[in-house]
Amino acid sequence: MRHLELLAPARNADIGIAAIGCGADAVYMAGPSFGARQAAGNSMEDVRKVCEYAHMFGAKVFLTLNTILYDSELTEAGRILHEAEEAGVDAVITQDLAVAGMTSLPVHASTQCAIRTPEDAKFHESLGASRLILERELSLARIKAIRKAVDCELEFFVHGSLCVCYSGQCYMSEQVCGRSANRGECVQACRSLYDLIDGNGKVLARDKALLSLKDYNLIGRLGDLADAGISSFKIEGRLKGISYVRNVVRAYSMALDRVVETNPELYCRASHGKVEWGFSPDLQKTFNRGYTELFLDGKRGRWSSMDAPKSIGEAAGKVLKVEMHAKEMVLTIRRNHGVNLKNGDGFSFLGGNGITGFRGDVCEGDRIHCRPVEGICSGTTLYRNLSSAFEKELETNLPIRSIGVTVDISISSGGDELCAKAYSRDGRSAEYILTPDGPATEGTGGQDGTGADADGESGCSGHGGHNGSHTPGGHRSFTPAGNQERMRGMFASQISKRTGIYSFTLRKLESEGPLPFLGAAELNGIRRELATSMDLQPCRAFPLYRTVTARQEQCPAELCYKANVANARAKEIYMAHGARTVEDAFELSHRKEAELMRSKYCIRFELGLCPVHQHAVPSRDLFLLNNGKRYALEFDCRNCEMVVREA
Repeated sequence: MRHLELLAPARNADIGIAAIGCGADAVYMAGPSFGARQAAGNSMEDVRKVCEYAHMFGAKVFLTLNTILYDSELTEAGRILHEAEEAGVDAVITQDLAVAGMTSLPVHASTQCAIRTPEDAKFHESLGASRLILERELSLARIKAIRKAVDCELEFFVHGSLCVCYSGQCYMSEQVCGRSANRGECVQACRSLYDLIDGNGKVLARDKALLSLKDYNLIGRLGDLADAGISSFKIEGRLKGISYVRNVVRAYSMALDRVVETNPELYCRASHGKVEWGFSPDLQKTFNRGYTELFLDGKRGRWSSMDAPKSIGEAAGKVLKVEMHAKEMVLTIRRNHGVNLKNGDGFSFLGGNGITGFRGDVCEGDRIHCRPVEGICSGTTLYRNLSSAFEKELETNLPIRSIGVTVDISISSGGDELCAKAYSRDGRSAEYILTPDGPATEGTGGQDGTGADADGESGCSGHGGHNGSHTPGGHRSFTPAGNQERMRGMFASQISKRTGIYSFTLRKLESEGPLPFLGAAELNGIRRELATSMDLQPCRAFPLYRTVTARQEQCPAELCYKANVANARAKEIYMAHGARTVEDAFELSHRKEAELMRSKYCIRFELGLCPVHQHAVPSRDLFLLNNGKRYALEFDCRNCEMVVREA
């Protein structure tokens, strides 16, 4: 049985908790430093807060410490790792080889390690990585080959923004303005506008985001990925807001549930708890640049979002008439089927200046009242990139995640003792015994002998002396209920409710004599005491894999700047594995011939100029121009890759 994990991003503690509540099996988040997203750091107290909530459901929290580290930063990184362990973090995601020797936590090799071959995978596993986060631009066939080569877990991105370059090996940002993507400072040069010119100076494309890709969306391919050997399905987005995370996590959690339900003998979810009710997710209503499955089937497609490097939204309709008033513009549109406009909706359209966005102040049927917007006219296709009604739904109509608990109640033949036993689906158990004088014993522990006592104060104990009677033997007993059928219904309705994170169901009610009369408060008190007892017990989490392989894999003899080595400890590790020379990570700033990008994405293919797949006559020299800077494009047709260098 393989545990399938939905892994969600957490910019902060509130988003991490929301992701777990919507069905994530794990979240990844940064600590105070070195998290590869400067705008997404968190205090260790906030990390602890997410850990405490996640662990209630057996879900995991992974700390991102995946920038490359200088020698002067290793002490601070070690301190953060130590605090992370104390906070309850379950694993650390890293690309710097120095980190593995600084923690006892399982180490997950970051996607920044650019693992895209079986050889890459075996090497990182030999260094102790218990999970490999694979390069995004892989096919199912390559994933299967990697699965055969290693024993450790495999993680793969399934949704969100795509880097055009192989992860961890993009140096455009550093070349443009000295801000390294491997230090969490990426300026997203891939979303900038460029001109494309040939060697004769002819302009082939002007002011296009020629390096910008659509967003990943593999919600329909989770079963294929599981079959290929993926255990963790990762959502990108540590800079995204809470509504984005809620919507995407809920959609993918439901899809992953369907994979498990279809293959119950093969898979189960990697945490506990059922998510029910709440909003209906819609991936078209959340931030995206259009969607792609990239190279998953080993085939090229139209991957570029060069006309829309920002979120354009869902097609809302076509503009029929534009009316100008003093300080207001009124648009009459022909709405697409199923599109209902609300005040405050956000709209966008494609024009000569790229994407233009505006807010609809008042939306009435087919009419939108807004401030004057330049460039919009009759015939313009209008998109909605913010649905105010959907955003409100994401904020107010939240799903509920709960752990199922079955309760068996037995009443002694003498009517002087009620015993309630509860069993949760995550392995916890509790027992509560009630007499007419109140609780006779306190809660018991879990099935593994751990656990804790229940709180002695109960909604039952306050009434115990009033509904009992003396028996001939001197014992007190409960007063029999006058309406036995109604009392049985009361037991079922009051016990079978939610308390805290538990959803109770009365499975069995046995009594050799008549059922006693217990009020709603007394029955609710039984349920609360059982919940209190289980709260004090640890949730039975599924253990993370830890690498046990002992084989020694050799690395290349000469490692260039792409190895991203910036400290002596990482260099020593490479040298111990066969490297003779290890180049400093920032040597490229002095080397004009260095590759700034290498990618499966190809501008020639996108523009219909590929000599291999489209039989076009190739232009020998192609260049990108941006703000006076010139970049040369090279095409490695043997490997079907494009390279960007400084010209």
